[in-house]
Amino acid sequence: MTSEDLRAAEDEKPFDHLPEWERENRMVAIDVVENFENYIELPTKYDVNEYEIMENFCLTVSEQRKQESLLRAIRGKGAFRRFKDKIIDFGIEEQWYSCQDECFKQIAIEWCQENKIDFFLLN
Repeated sequence: MTSEDLRAAEDEKPFDHLPEWERENRMVAIDVVENFENYIELPTKYDVNEYEIMENFCLTVSEQRKQESLLRAIRGKGAFRRFKDKIIDFGIEEQWYSCQDECFKQIAIEWCQENKIDFFLLN
């Protein structure tokens, strides 16, 4: 469902001419508009502090020279690009993406717990 679907749901215009997948999206959007109190908004990219995740990863790098270089790279404008370049140079991309995945998983778990939503983890 998109924000366009939500706007269209509020317009209440007929939609039987739309393809099935769009009709399904529109039905969900109508339900959200009419029963918004039953829905919980997912965190946005602004609710997730990716810079902090990146900084915490830098602090886990055991080799002092690499750690310092990574910490310098994440300062100022262009931090994400410089960080990515450094992890590629140091050959630690896999460790970074594994760490990032774990952080995102923990954020999702905490969000579910805060909102009393049952979840299960896949290995």
